Amino acid sequence: MLLDLLNTTPVIDGEMVDELADAGCCADMAAPRTGGPRRGRRGRADGRDDLQRVVRMEADGSVLRRYLTDVRQVPDIGPDGVSWSLEADWPARVRAGLGRIGKRHARRLRPCANDECRLFLIDHSRAGTARWCSMSGCGNR
Repeated sequence: MLLDLLNTTPVIDGEMVDELADAGCCADMAAPRTGGPRRGRRGRADGRDDLQRVVRMEADGSVLRRYLTDVRQVPDIGPDGVSWSLEADWPARVRAGLGRIGKRHARRLRPCANDECRLFLIDHSRAGTARWCSMSGCGNR
């Protein structure tokens, strides 16, 4: 899922670990394999890094444009009118994550407020004020 991809750079024992650097790790959920400037693990890590920067508001969303060159909107006409879905040459898990978050939930995707943590969260709180990926860990520090 998208959150899984964002969270592939956890801090373990005080050091950031890049889980995408492991050849066998996360290949089915990584960033787009086509449409970006590089392919393979390095291309997936580049996409993940750019996405992390956008969510942390360190970069404008336009930096993701290069990864979206193969995205298409496809209409589905049903009894209630037209609905639209996205199609792309991305692994199914990333597509599912993007579809699940959508516009409505995008504003609830945020980095953990703990400066020592590199994880991200989707705020499911009613008030939309969650700040930490883990109340027991990061929220307690």
